[in-house]
Amino acid sequence: MADTTAVEPLDQDEEAFLRALGRVMAYLPRVVDADMAKEQPITSSEYTVLVHLSEAPGNHLRMSDLARMCGLSLSGVTRVVKRLEAQSLVLREKCPDDGRAWLASLTDEGWERLKLAWPTNLASVRRHIFSRLEGCDIAAAARVLERIAADD
Repeated sequence: MADTTAVEPLDQDEEAFLRALGRVMAYLPRVVDADMAKEQPITSSEYTVLVHLSEAPGNHLRMSDLARMCGLSLSGVTRVVKRLEAQSLVLREKCPDDGRAWLASLTDEGWERLKLAWPTNLASVRRHIFSRLEGCDIAAAARVLERIAADD
């Protein structure tokens, strides 16, 4: 257990930031999923898996790496990949250099679905995120978020 004897309470700005961050973390997935559901046959988490696979060398990743990149548990990414596999968008196969590990690979159908879903996702994140950041230093905000995520 952490030593809390020298811990200072959050000041008003820190508390406001923390609460707003929590609301954003709950809000964004919900609204992006809703936008995706209106126009696309995949969820935002499925879209995110396809994006990461499309950017990976050879268009495949170990399931554990894919889970980390998507911010999901291994069981969570397994459920998403199984849904995508049922639609022939992703193929799961044993890792050739480690018989205990599984790879997820993007199929040609997965590439096509990704290309079709991209405009919907882009419009959603522009509407819900970037339209509200006018005047903000987005690069600096990204660096801060990366520092927070680096504790992972």
